[in-house]
Amino acid sequence: MDEQKKLFALDIGTRTVVGIILEEEGGQYHVKDIVIREHAERAMLDGQIHDVPAVSKIIAEIRDDLEVKHGPLNKVCVAAAGRALKTERSKSSITIKGKPMMKKQDILHLELSAVQQAQAIAAEKQAAEKSYYYYCVGYSVLYYRLDGEEIGSLIDQQGDEASVEIIATFLPKVVVESLISALQRAGLEMEALTLEPIAAINVLIPPSMRRLNVALVDIGAGTSDIAITDLGTVTAFGMVPVAGDEITEAISDQLLLDFPLAEKAKRDLHVSDTITVTDILGFQSEISREETIEKISPTLERLTNSICEEILRLNNRPPKAVMLAGGGSLTPGLPERIANRLGLPANRVAIRGIDAIGGLNLPDNTDRGPELVTPIGIAIAAKKAPVQYCTVYVNDQPVRLFEVNNLTVGDCLLAAGIKMNKLYGKPGLAMIINLNGQNITIPGSHGEAPVITRNSLPSALDEEIKSGDIITVSKGRDGLPAEVCIMDLIDEVPEKSITINGKQYTIHPAITCNEKVVPLEQTLADRDKVECRVSETAEEILTILSLNNLLNELKPFRISINEKETFLPRHSGKLYKNGLEVNCHSIVEDGDNLRIEKGNTLTVKELADIKQLALQESIPVIFNSKKIELSRGILEFQREGAVLTEDDVISAGDAITIMKKPRSPFIFQDIFSHVNVDMPASSSGGFILLKNGKKTSFHESVEPGDHLKIVWPSINNKQHSTIKYS
Repeated sequence: MDEQKKLFALDIGTRTVVGIILEEEGGQYHVKDIVIREHAERAMLDGQIHDVPAVSKIIAEIRDDLEVKHGPLNKVCVAAAGRALKTERSKSSITIKGKPMMKKQDILHLELSAVQQAQAIAAEKQAAEKSYYYYCVGYSVLYYRLDGEEIGSLIDQQGDEASVEIIATFLPKVVVESLISALQRAGLEMEALTLEPIAAINVLIPPSMRRLNVALVDIGAGTSDIAITDLGTVTAFGMVPVAGDEITEAISDQLLLDFPLAEKAKRDLHVSDTITVTDILGFQSEISREETIEKISPTLERLTNSICEEILRLNNRPPKAVMLAGGGSLTPGLPERIANRLGLPANRVAIRGIDAIGGLNLPDNTDRGPELVTPIGIAIAAKKAPVQYCTVYVNDQPVRLFEVNNLTVGDCLLAAGIKMNKLYGKPGLAMIINLNGQNITIPGSHGEAPVITRNSLPSALDEEIKSGDIITVSKGRDGLPAEVCIMDLIDEVPEKSITINGKQYTIHPAITCNEKVVPLEQTLADRDKVECRVSETAEEILTILSLNNLLNELKPFRISINEKETFLPRHSGKLYKNGLEVNCHSIVEDGDNLRIEKGNTLTVKELADIKQLALQESIPVIFNSKKIELSRGILEFQREGAVLTEDDVISAGDAITIMKKPRSPFIFQDIFSHVNVDMPASSSGGFILLKNGKKTSFHESVEPGDHLKIVWPSINNKQHSTIKYS
């Protein structure tokens, strides 16, 4: 046999190890030999090697058997267990507000950040693992979004936020290392490596069929591996830890059989309507397929539900069809149950054997069931799309990469455990300024992109690498803190031009920072409180123009009378805006004309009139034949202890005290407050006081209408006094 065309492949499963010799000729594959060995003990658990020496021993036995017929076998194609694959969805977003338009490298950085986040999610589910212990074996972009809206491409886009959601597949490093160890102990070198779900999909669902939404379920002994195709690609991988062994154990429990006999009974159910079994007590019995299925129905339901729930989780909806492969797919009644659970027609769920593999020739005596799909697929897929290792150096540290597709610089950074979201420089610290009561955020400058070189030359994240490449990466410089002055925040400095009592004034804005007057060029700090306002009311304008005399005229005329406040609006000043009377709190606009009138003065007498207070009392009398009024004050007005007259002026804010004078009758003597009496020159110096013709005294009381007279006897008794009336 031509050594270049001979393929030796191993499918290392939970229950069995399958060795196969395949020959390629003219694009056709010929199966030359197949050897199957079961594990003597539980050396595998859910597809993972737990006992390397035991697995290595059975690999060596298969190799020895095949070498007898086909000569020395030194290299082998193997597959990493599909149940070891971790598929995660992840989303990454960045703020792009104010940044330059997005370029290809920015988008790649965003995608790789999402991949790394998915890598961390996969590691979190295994508490002892670290993210870089997982190799990314591929990822697909599900969608890009700009400001929450789905978009075809982010290149040259601008907005507030850009995001990407990806689906990525990872393989734990320990899976590969244990596989290599088992092969080396058996004296074999790994020629090529593939992944079990990829192997099965490559032979059963070629690329031309992957535009259809199909689920492939490879049901082995320990686990059921699931792969989903849609839109021309493989969109997801999954696994459930329920498979053929659970069915075998259910038969063992129900029929009291040891595990090997229960396994044989399970296989017989696929080809016979009845089976004959001998239980552990030695009793032999014959049981129908329907009765057996009824006994193990709960386990069948659990297997069905586990598979279908994982399909729905991965696909978000029932697929168009389901293909079943692997020995566990022969479980009686399983296709029908899956179809019913997914709501599919019965003919949309089918078991696919190796007959479905195109371009494959088999010996006549070869079992053509579904259990050989994966072993044959491993041999073909490992040859067509082998997985290799390469070593590169990232920041002087060696990094070994698990290669599925063409590796890039970005893959190397992920494998080195470098946090992609830490590579870009941080944006400078922002500051918050309160301007006229509104908070404004001033961002710092943007951080710079990382500096990446490959073999001392500038490199991009999507640049392909080769084994031995030397990669260096350094974090981009951080942005500078925000810096702003007041004039940067104000588009236009407002002013007002108004007229006050015929004179033109220009009102400039008052600018304060933290309640201190500052210039427009003032540089601000975080949390500064800035006020930039043009005075609005008449009161504010008069204050800022220092027209305090006019402002005082507009104050309400209030005085205190006997400690009680009194408001006298008639004596307050008046403000007119464009000819209409307004108050001092009225808003003044650009171009308005203000006129201020002074308030009226207020005397004591005017205040008494306003308050309807009588300042005096009076009575009419006849003095020396002439009618006069005798009067006197009955109220006393004081300001700060000083007595006021009727003509004294009262000012706003004065505290006035009004007191009543004691009341007593008028007496003759009061007449002298109203008239002036001159003694005649010829008088003898004596005088006579008469009231109503009768003599009286100065202290005699006087009533209204009394006739009063003063007589000055003269030398010749004919002289009267000269009287002047005041």
